[in-house]
Amino acid sequence: MARKPELKGRAARLARLFPAGRAKAARTPFVLLVVLLLGGGLIGLLVLNSALSEGSFKLADLQKRTQNLTDEEQALQRDIDAYSSPDALQRRARELGMVPGGDPAFLDPNGTVKGVPGAASPEAAVYDGPPAPESLTLTPPPGLTATGTPSPAPPQNDTPAVPALTAPTALAPQSAPTPTPGR
Repeated sequence: MARKPELKGRAARLARLFPAGRAKAARTPFVLLVVLLLGGGLIGLLVLNSALSEGSFKLADLQKRTQNLTDEEQALQRDIDAYSSPDALQRRARELGMVPGGDPAFLDPNGTVKGVPGAASPEAAVYDGPPAPESLTLTPPPGLTATGTPSPAPPQNDTPAVPALTAPTALAPQSAPTPTPGR
């Protein structure tokens, strides 16, 4: 057997700090600790990756829903713009039997009237066709007949009389023929 060389000086002092023989340290707890740390880290990464992918699926669903709602909002805004355009409002007013107003008069802050008011004329309206279905039933206001003449016995009440507006006779809806059964 080979003999260990003797150490001298500084090397000998350092050698005394270490155990004399080859010491067998308990390696089993150290190996288990390293395996547990590595396994815990791997499981932690797996859980983190799963949470991130679940969040990305939720984000994709919310982005799709937001896009659908944005498209719906834009379609509704287009409908509103179409219904509120001046041409559409004028067409709808004519379907309801309305006519353009006459000349306006203006009131000054001191109470004087400027201008001469003019009545609306039925001739100014252009008839574009039959009225819309919801405007087919016209009922005269109380105290007036369908032609706009006063009824024989006006109602007696204490409220002041207010002139009622009726649709012009040129624009009054015509009743459609009723279909007979069996045809």
